[in-house]
Amino acid sequence: MRNFSELTEREVLALAIANEEEDGRIYLDVAEGLREDYPASAQMFTEMAAEEGEHRRRLLDLYRSRFGEHIPLIRRQDIRGFIQHKPVWQIYPMNLDAVRNMAESMEEETSHFYRRAAERATDVSTRKLLGDLADAEVQHEHLAEGLRNKNLPENVKAREDDHARSSFVLRVIQPGLAGLMDGSVSTLAPVFAAAFASGNTWQAFVVGLAASIGAGISMGFAEALSDNGSLTGRGAPWIRGGICGLMTTAGGIGHTLPFLIPSFWMATAVAMGVVVVELAVISWIRWKYMDTPPVSATLQVAFGGALVFATGILIGSS
Repeated sequence: MRNFSELTEREVLALAIANEEEDGRIYLDVAEGLREDYPASAQMFTEMAAEEGEHRRRLLDLYRSRFGEHIPLIRRQDIRGFIQHKPVWQIYPMNLDAVRNMAESMEEETSHFYRRAAERATDVSTRKLLGDLADAEVQHEHLAEGLRNKNLPENVKAREDDHARSSFVLRVIQPGLAGLMDGSVSTLAPVFAAAFASGNTWQAFVVGLAASIGAGISMGFAEALSDNGSLTGRGAPWIRGGICGLMTTAGGIGHTLPFLIPSFWMATAVAMGVVVVELAVISWIRWKYMDTPPVSATLQVAFGGALVFATGILIGSS
């Protein structure tokens, strides 16, 4: 890799051309990913891609007039310290606010980079070129804000934000909550039954570990196989299944780990405290994302947890 300060004016201009081309393709990828669910935002990114294409054309004209037809291949990843942007395919499913902010941050970061490079340049023509590029990126940033205002009036933005929240609940919160509830509640009975039946904390831990992992695998497959997401919009089945399975395991492991404590009554007391925390978290998620009244959410979860907890103790003590 080379340092940016080592590049010639010709190479800097070639890098700027490649940068504009890459940014334009990123915007087009984002627009395609948003088009079905967020058409207004997709239109904003399409117009920004068109503007990047226009700036690339102007840079090409300038390069041709100064250096001819051949443009050396210089990319972001070839320059040490240059800005790197995450590929669009790595941010699926797209978070609406994240991609909106990405558009502005891309222009702001590039402008800042060119400005710092211009300050370090000793050659007058190089300093002018880098300064011009920084000014162009500032104009892009203002354009991004202007396109947002044009394509995303408040009522459209609010509607798209509501849709994004609903999509997040469907794809992440619901499978995660289902897993957490199953892991936290269903494993209570075998863990505490094993604890009170044997009086041995290690045996209770082994039972809890097996129950948690087994429930996680079962719930993960059940969630993934229940719906491929093509009609319900719930997203990729393997992602939902992974979320559900991990949260199921986490819910069971939480009150299983205390049984690593050798003292039986100390381990049991800590495990009970963890159960209270788990049920409180479940109640908060139901209130926050499922619009369940807080008192109702707490009573429902607490009642169900108490029944399973009592069942485990009664069976283990009999």
